[in-house]
Amino acid sequence: MSQLPGRWALRMRTPIGSIEAEMTFTEHDDGLTGQAAGKGETVPLHDVRTAPHQDGERVTWTQTITRPLRLTLAFDVVVAGDELHGHSRAGRLPQSTVTGHRLPG
Repeated sequence: MSQLPGRWALRMRTPIGSIEAEMTFTEHDDGLTGQAAGKGETVPLHDVRTAPHQDGERVTWTQTITRPLRLTLAFDVVVAGDELHGHSRAGRLPQSTVTGHRLPG
């Protein structure tokens, strides 16, 4: 069973400033799904995958946003309890730092 399901507040430090989003991850018999809400849009997450990691659980996924720019983002984070950290990357742009925490409920 994954540590991931639930709602998460994420902050990405990008070259254009900090971006915040609320992520929702749901576990099903056939794997994990999710969605991201922020900047006036809600988008589905694709290829949500988990793997054991020495500090908790490694989670990867992709998502396509249209605001502030149309980009496909690839995330690679480590979940440890109610905190997560890692990075995201949009194509050839520099890697962005990602941090987050589990939201109640």
